[in-house]
Amino acid sequence: KATVICALYLDVPPGSVVLCVDEKTGMQALGRPFAVRLAAPRRSRRKDYNYVRNGTRTLIAAFNPHSGQVLGRVGATRTADDLVAFMEEVALAHPTGDVHIVWDNLNIHHGWRWVEFNQRHRGRFHFVWTPIHASWVNQIEIWFSILQRRLLKHGDFGSVWDLASKVDGFI
Repeated sequence: KATVICALYLDVPPGSVVLCVDEKTGMQALGRPFAVRLAAPRRSRRKDYNYVRNGTRTLIAAFNPHSGQVLGRVGATRTADDLVAFMEEVALAHPTGDVHIVWDNLNIHHGWRWVEFNQRHRGRFHFVWTPIHASWVNQIEIWFSILQRRLLKHGDFGSVWDLASKVDGFI
């Protein structure tokens, strides 16, 4: 399975696109009750470690490893219906040619819903699953790590809508 995925990363079939799809669940909208003191000469950045939980959101995203483009949707839940709705957005974004989807073995990535989805889109979608315990082969995981380190880890979010807005801006 890893060989097939790496081959897609190295050599995209003509007229096709490869997209890495996954969900980042439990993004917390943590707010800071006290302002962060910015770094200054001879003084490091300081922040109080108290926080306020303002809820969570889930990001469903598709990463194109060849162009670096990301298509994402921030929502309250991660259900099979949410994923199908997101994949319909992917289909609109890529209306022609074959689309190779690389994703992990989550239960909502299998089953009849994807057979029906593919029938609605003239069989253009080809689903490739990462090996079990090797979701790191999916390049979107690297992008999620960048999102975590650059935005979420030190973020200050007043609400879940603020979190969603900043994630959309990062995308």
